[in-house]
Amino acid sequence: MKKLASLSLFAALVTSPGAQAQTFSVIHTFSGIEGDHPQGVTLRAGTLYGTAGNGYGGVVYQLTPEGSGWLFTSIFPFLYRRNGIGPTNLVFGPDGHLYGTAQAGGVNILGRCYYCGDGVVFELTPRSMICKTANCFWQENVFHTFTGAPGDGNEPVGDVAWDQQGNIYGTTVQGGTADLGTLFQLNLQTDSYSVIHHFLGYPDGDTPRNGVVVDTSGNLFGTTSGGGPLNSGSVFELTYVPEIGWTETFLHSFDGCDEFPYAGLTMDSSGNLYGATVVGCAGGGTIFELSPSGDTWTYKVLYSIPGPGQEYTGPYASLTMDAAGNLYGSTGGAGAYKQGNVFELSNTPNGWVYTSLHDFTGGSDGGNPFYQVAIDTDGTLYGTTNEGGGGNCGFGCGVVWMIKP
Repeated sequence: MKKLASLSLFAALVTSPGAQAQTFSVIHTFSGIEGDHPQGVTLRAGTLYGTAGNGYGGVVYQLTPEGSGWLFTSIFPFLYRRNGIGPTNLVFGPDGHLYGTAQAGGVNILGRCYYCGDGVVFELTPRSMICKTANCFWQENVFHTFTGAPGDGNEPVGDVAWDQQGNIYGTTVQGGTADLGTLFQLNLQTDSYSVIHHFLGYPDGDTPRNGVVVDTSGNLFGTTSGGGPLNSGSVFELTYVPEIGWTETFLHSFDGCDEFPYAGLTMDSSGNLYGATVVGCAGGGTIFELSPSGDTWTYKVLYSIPGPGQEYTGPYASLTMDAAGNLYGSTGGAGAYKQGNVFELSNTPNGWVYTSLHDFTGGSDGGNPFYQVAIDTDGTLYGTTNEGGGGNCGFGCGVVWMIKP
């Protein structure tokens, strides 16, 4: 563990039209020793949990407010291939435990480890005993090790999600029958794993880079970053039909102009879906809405993000919605300095209003925020950048940032 001084590395005030000033600050700069190139963060009771790379297989950490600073603690190191390599985003399950995936590693079904696996789904829980040393790490339970193509999938990088029966759903970028990705289900009660959909490229899409959202009826909604009729990505729905199984429905196929939805979907209480593309005809990607009406869906671009057109600069991660229906996200390479930015898309009576809350410079404030924004109950935003900050990582090892309202 190490105590961080109160933030002094970088702070800025940004003012949005009709809103209070926002205070941006960096709450942790990765050095490469404790971790590097962090993925997204998740929030529970004022404490942040996240993952980062390191010289072995990666690390899970927590950041806890302490005095005027933040306390950084490594809570689980991925030291062996069987634990997984390259942990991705974490989410809290219905039981309050942390769940996530690692992009590689694991042990095959025979318990051997020749090359090891193609990624794992894991659970982390705090130890029940009182820790007597600083290195009292959380306990890991690996639910499944992937086997690649043509099997059950390879490189699970998206968030996992639950239905009301407690089943876990997620995606893999590769693997499956066509080696173009899969959508899987884990039943923890029966300890069973199944692939419920193999992506084929045409016409249904390929390479899903984020997880799915589940509605109250158990239907699954997601995106593919490529494939589809025009090879530019798609939005899909999977519905379980008794005695038939899972059936797929296309909700939207991207047209080769606003294209490549790397981000997953966000659903509001009315069942509307919100997502983003990394490429946009008019700028640095788009933010879109899909609204249900009977058996059809209406697609609408809510905003085209300013930036260099036809480049991969838009949002890479799912958007975050607050209680008022406003959307928050980050871009990988848009913004004033082409190092990415954090933005708000406000739902007003006069339509959607876009505000850039912070433009990253690639310096001490970080650069290239590829992951989802987390929001606290008081409206405070948290996130990470993949680069910038400091450390011996080429263009920087990345930072964890905060924007206070």
